[in-house]
Amino acid sequence: MSPVQAINRLFLLALAPFMGALMYMLFMQAAVKLPDLQLAPMPAFSVSAEVQAADQKLEKAKNDAVLTKTVIEKFYELYEKSTNDVAAMAKTAVAAAARPNAIYDSRITAKLGKVARQSSSSNIDLKLFYLNEANYKGYALKVEMKSDKAMKMVLGKDKLGSSETTLEAVRRTGAVAGVNAGGFADDAKTGKRYPLSTTMIGGKYVYGFEPTFDNLTFIGLSKDRKLIGGKFSRQADLDKLNPDFGATFVPTLLQNGKKVSIPSPWNSSPARAPRTVIGNYYNDQLLIIVTDGYDENGNSGATLAELQDKLIQLGVKDAYNLDGGGSSSLIFDGQVINRPSDGKLRPLATHFLFFK
Repeated sequence: MSPVQAINRLFLLALAPFMGALMYMLFMQAAVKLPDLQLAPMPAFSVSAEVQAADQKLEKAKNDAVLTKTVIEKFYELYEKSTNDVAAMAKTAVAAAARPNAIYDSRITAKLGKVARQSSSSNIDLKLFYLNEANYKGYALKVEMKSDKAMKMVLGKDKLGSSETTLEAVRRTGAVAGVNAGGFADDAKTGKRYPLSTTMIGGKYVYGFEPTFDNLTFIGLSKDRKLIGGKFSRQADLDKLNPDFGATFVPTLLQNGKKVSIPSPWNSSPARAPRTVIGNYYNDQLLIIVTDGYDENGNSGATLAELQDKLIQLGVKDAYNLDGGGSSSLIFDGQVINRPSDGKLRPLATHFLFFK
């Protein structure tokens, strides 16, 4: 054997195992087994079933809506009924609360007699009566104030020192009624007419506070529409009453339904005269009486004592005498009601006016 053949045989022997493995792999088919995949079963799907379920839900929603509507309607029905009931109860309560005042008002009105004229608004209720007494004739004006705009006091022509008749004041301000207020003092040098003593307008003193002298009495209205009056030695005592406006004259006639002693010489000089007095009832309505007289000589008109008796008979609580004689003036609905003793109305420094 040659060396070349020996080398070839050696290579063949070395490669024999590899060749055998290669032949095995070519002729053998290898099978790979994969693990089984477990899938959940697919649920059955039905369109008709889904539609039926949706219909059922819609029907339930419809029924629920109808039920809800019914409940809401019943709720509003009950609410409306309860509201009406409450309103009826409130109306009944108001009527019940007003009934005693209505009864009282009818009683005091009946004592005054037949209403001659009247005027009513949201601010005020006015009733005018004629008085035919044995010794005098006069007029009574019953005033129910419903707001703080119902009554005020004015200076003559709204100027200190000026004067005008009550009719002029009524026309100038648009008032429905008016009466003369406090006394006055004339300045001989200037001819000006000034309000007597303490005078207030709009809660302010016109020219300061003056302590009471010669039995003078302040007469006015408080800011809560109550008649106030009396003698005051200190301003603080008057301020406690919260005055809105007022004037001064003399004397006080009644306090708490009882007569007050009439100071001399007012009980006799003049004995009789045209008079203007103002008072209040227990429900705070006002009563103003104006009497006629031919002059200021004391032979006609009413005495203050007679007016005290008349005021008590009419159920008045407190009362005060205002300026009288030729100053007495009563205007209602643009007309002069009384008969001024001067033959015409006297220009005055202050007036009480009433507004619709």
